[in-house]
Amino acid sequence: MSLRVGINLDGVLIHDGIRTPNAGTRFAWVRQSAAFDYIEKNIDPGEDFAPYFDWVEHYGVPIGVFGGIFCAGQDEARMRWGLATGGRLGARLFNMQLYARHSNGRPLSDQQVADFYLDALEHGEPVGCLPTLEVHVDMWSEDFRRVERVAELLARSNVKLRLTLDHSHLIFKIGHAEELALSRMSDVADGGRALLAPGQPDTLYSMWLREGWVAHAHARSVAPGVPHNAAMNRRRGLAGRAIQYPLIQPPPGTFHAEWHEQALAPWKQAVTDLLAWMRAHPESAPQQISCEFIPFADYGGGGRYSIWHNNLACAAWLRQTWAHPVRAALCAA
Repeated sequence: MSLRVGINLDGVLIHDGIRTPNAGTRFAWVRQSAAFDYIEKNIDPGEDFAPYFDWVEHYGVPIGVFGGIFCAGQDEARMRWGLATGGRLGARLFNMQLYARHSNGRPLSDQQVADFYLDALEHGEPVGCLPTLEVHVDMWSEDFRRVERVAELLARSNVKLRLTLDHSHLIFKIGHAEELALSRMSDVADGGRALLAPGQPDTLYSMWLREGWVAHAHARSVAPGVPHNAAMNRRRGLAGRAIQYPLIQPPPGTFHAEWHEQALAPWKQAVTDLLAWMRAHPESAPQQISCEFIPFADYGGGGRYSIWHNNLACAAWLRQTWAHPVRAALCAA
């Protein structure tokens, strides 16, 4: 049994203080590294995708996952175009981030989330590119407990929810009162550990795995409770969030906070549990995972450590952990 490891193309760069390589050069880096089985690519509405067909053929690196960020009531046509294009590129998964508000400014209801997903599924199935909804900050799913409600609505149409699981978007909130409030978890007395930390019986992502909802996964290390990203603002006067903590020790002065290897332990355990679950349930769990160390304010923006080398280290760690599994709590669930 093998594990397919991919990389988000946005993470094929050193850092955002150096000129970003063009897409063709990024393909060449991925091919030359021999570290990844596929590329994950997000839609840039102004980008010409015609060259991607040639790059896939020339470098022999498939686009395994396509996707983008969408606003209901505004982006349905772009979503359908993305599914059709992803299918033509050979992508079998279409990862969707869906904003928490409708284009009319009102909060998106659970039913509207379900309807957007059903629309994507209707257009994705004929081209063999199936949608997933990513659990992600700033999206409907930042209120993590909505996931189960949307799954129940889809079940009424005999459709199973398909999620993209990225532990980083949950674990970084542990012990961070402001972040927990954004997920409507201010009422959780233990800093969110009962629902967000690995090894707990009621951890949300463990339940999502048991239900068979997780169809894709991302890997980007984080540490709980790290201060916001002082190196870059997400907008004027508002620092980026801390949803990326280097996997390998950054050189002095290249990361906005102190780095301690032991701070990685919760994330490493959560991903180790995920890999154990994937090995034990190949029929219902994804058999691939995309490394997602990226720039941008909420992640590695403004940092001067190597994002590319963290992605390479992550791929190596995933393969080593897969090849030498340890007994994990999820495996026995």
